[in-house]
Amino acid sequence: MAKEGQVTPVGLETIAGAVGQASSRGLPPVHLWDPPFCGDLDLRIAADGTWHYLKTPIGRPALVKLFASVLKREGDKYYLVTPVEKCGIVVDDAPFLAVELRVETRAGLRILHFRTNVDDWVACGVHNPLRFEPETESGGLKPYLHVRSGLWAKVTRALLYDLAALGEERAVEGERMFGVASDNAFFPMQSAASLRDFT
Repeated sequence: MAKEGQVTPVGLETIAGAVGQASSRGLPPVHLWDPPFCGDLDLRIAADGTWHYLKTPIGRPALVKLFASVLKREGDKYYLVTPVEKCGIVVDDAPFLAVELRVETRAGLRILHFRTNVDDWVACGVHNPLRFEPETESGGLKPYLHVRSGLWAKVTRALLYDLAALGEERAVEGERMFGVASDNAFFPMQSAASLRDFT
């Protein structure tokens, strides 16, 4: 017998079939879909970006990419959405990882392009900003990149070092900040004074 609030008739293959019928090229228009809530799936995106269904990692990258294309965030909750149903899932940290960085210079302007673990490329800028949160355990920083519609990618530690190498000091609201620039936007990482104290 199903637990209250948990879906048993709807499985990942059912969702995959509905998404395949609704989308052709590019990302499906999830923002236009407002189906009824059908309960929660036993699906979790771990902090390392691995998708788990029924507590088992999903080993098919194409299936993960398909589900990632219909991921939707409403408040602090995450859902897989099709035109006819909406199922809740659990996200431990951020739903995506930023795993590769490409630096482009266009007309003297630097633009940072990030590839996510589901092979989406995102150009960092005003509409896709970086944010940096303190990491209490290590005393360091956790960087995140906005991908789309409230969905963020955690930037891997290796790329954090790359960002730090590209960093510079600028005045932000009267305070000297160390951060990184992309596409005519500046994203502060921490105060320049604290960085100098650390080094």
